[in-house]
Amino acid sequence: MAPSSLSAALQFHPLPLLCFLLLLPTPSHSLDIHPQDKASLLLFRSWVQDPNHSLSNWVTSNCTNWTGILCDNHTGRVVSINLTSMNLSGQIHPNFCLLSSLNTLLLSHNNFTSPLPVCFATLPSLTTLDLSYNQFHGGIPDSFMSLTHLTQLVLNGNQGLGGLLPGWIGNFSTNLEKLDLGFNSFHGEIPESLLYLKSLKYLDLGNNYLSGNLQNFHQPLVFLNLASNQFSGTLPCYAASVQSLTVLNLSNNSIVGGLPTCIASFQALTHLNLSFNHLMYKISPRLVFSEKLLVLDLSNNDMSGPIPSKLAETTEKLGLVLLDLSHNQFSGEIPLKITELKSLQALFLSHNQLSGEIPARIGNLTYLQVIDLSHNSLSGTIPLNIVGCFQLLALILNNNNLSGAIQPEFDALDSLKILDISNNRFSGEIPLTLAGCKSLEIVDFSSNFLSGSLNDAITKWTNLRYLSLAQNKFSGNLPSWLFTFEEIEMMDFSGNKFSGFIPDVIFKGGLLYNKRGITVKESFASERNEQLKISVVVADSNQSSFTYILSSTIGIDLSHNLLHGEIPKGLFGLAGLEYLNLSYNFLEGQVPSLQKMLSLRALDMSHNSLSGQIPGNISSLQDLTLLNLSYNCFSGYVPQKQGYGKFPGAFAGNPDLCLESSSGRCDKARSASDKGKSFKEDMMDGPISVGIFFISAFVSFDFGVVALFCSARARNFILRTKV
Repeated sequence: MAPSSLSAALQFHPLPLLCFLLLLPTPSHSLDIHPQDKASLLLFRSWVQDPNHSLSNWVTSNCTNWTGILCDNHTGRVVSINLTSMNLSGQIHPNFCLLSSLNTLLLSHNNFTSPLPVCFATLPSLTTLDLSYNQFHGGIPDSFMSLTHLTQLVLNGNQGLGGLLPGWIGNFSTNLEKLDLGFNSFHGEIPESLLYLKSLKYLDLGNNYLSGNLQNFHQPLVFLNLASNQFSGTLPCYAASVQSLTVLNLSNNSIVGGLPTCIASFQALTHLNLSFNHLMYKISPRLVFSEKLLVLDLSNNDMSGPIPSKLAETTEKLGLVLLDLSHNQFSGEIPLKITELKSLQALFLSHNQLSGEIPARIGNLTYLQVIDLSHNSLSGTIPLNIVGCFQLLALILNNNNLSGAIQPEFDALDSLKILDISNNRFSGEIPLTLAGCKSLEIVDFSSNFLSGSLNDAITKWTNLRYLSLAQNKFSGNLPSWLFTFEEIEMMDFSGNKFSGFIPDVIFKGGLLYNKRGITVKESFASERNEQLKISVVVADSNQSSFTYILSSTIGIDLSHNLLHGEIPKGLFGLAGLEYLNLSYNFLEGQVPSLQKMLSLRALDMSHNSLSGQIPGNISSLQDLTLLNLSYNCFSGYVPQKQGYGKFPGAFAGNPDLCLESSSGRCDKARSASDKGKSFKEDMMDGPISVGIFFISAFVSFDFGVVALFCSARARNFILRTKV
């Protein structure tokens, strides 16, 4: 179109001309902040510590240049302040409350420390107040009753904020839609006024110390969280919210009784969490949830009976994403209809009394990321169809009666991070094809009947953090690649028939064993403590996020095998190692210095044929709480200043060892009355424990046994016959 034609078209059509002008860029204009508001904000800044210099541009009068500040276009008055997550701290200046036009104040995720400012009541236009995740303390001031236009009051995450909930909290503002007081320290009962506040849509009182019987709410809520309090009584039906409620979280309280069928009548419910209560009885087969329900968590209750064949409606695009019925008393078989929940991403049925076999069609659940069926009485094999769950991240089947071989086809689960089949009856060898499971981080095959030697498939698990093959029938030499995993935290090969030498320790630089200052989240006891916590969070978008926390002692356990030869010196140079158990083998030679093992908490080398002098001064090993060097062939003199005095039973059964007593005299370490506790004495139910009993009972026979094991010729004979 020619220029003249365009001009003519615009002349006769004013609407296109207006649209054309609107699309043209407009020059930015400055907006001066009102002088009184500027003075108030500068006084506020003078009382605040701002290490990130987030407020450094509060200099000129141009409001558009002030971080977090929004001004009215006509008056220049400050109408909105958003200083979220700026690492601010200190107290709020009283003149801050002179911002008379302020309607939105967001100060969340900072470090303000003071009682809630009473003067906030003088902000008459305030509609949104968010002071969450700070360090405010005290109670909610009665002056807040003046905030009659408030629609959102968010004070969660201030642990010092508490006291009784004020009786006026439900009637001071007829516009209040959102009240979030979670993760604070409020106690007492919910004020009756909150039960009838018609405008209220979102109520979060979770993680406080509130108590009393659960009450019914008489308004159409959308979100209700009363989790982690001390509420009791039975479960209300919340009839007023049957069309509106999307999230109901009453977990971690003391709710009793059964699960009423009315709880399935919610039409919009997406998340239902009733876990960690005292709910009992069977689930009625008439209780079927809507297909809109994404999360159903009834875990950690006392519910019993069979799992209903149908818990929720499902369609091709809608249905349960997370189902958690773990830690109850459900019995019977896993219903086949669970395999019709096509949207399911996490299935937790552990710690029940379920029997029968794993449903053969479980592989139909192609979105599954977590399967936890542990601590039941399931039998049979792992169905081969499970490879259809190709997105699987965690397969946890421990403590059942499952049997059969580990199928080579399981290598199709190449996204698997956690594989736990411990405490079952699996047999056969580890298939070479499992090398395809390259994402594995936690593997526990312990307490089965697996056999054969270790093959190179394990070397492909390069992200390995935890590996336990304990209490099986593995044999052969320990491979040279044993100590080459860069991320490994715990390795347990105890209770097998491994023979030969312990391979040289050639660790790579990133290996945790070599790191100092590793934190173990669980308290350390005389035995190892491993704990795995898996969490799956489901968003409204039907997508789940999978995380896990492994609390494990950093350690190596090669005890109760047939290993012989000397201990590699590199094993005693691992500064991050906390636990080392080499007991009940045929190891010999001298023990190197322990000075580099700065994190060591437990060391057991008992019941071997180690000789020479005890390692030098261990007084620098401040974390060492368990030491057992008993029943070896150590000799020499051990002065008290070396730090061994706090382990009185650690040297029993070493007749040539001389311990300095408190009087300075030499005490022979001959007594078998205190031979020290094994790390796994509760597992020693076999011939070894019986033998040790008789050794402890007959001191004269004890010396003969020690002498026998200190003889290289006798040692070789015993090793050959035991193999």
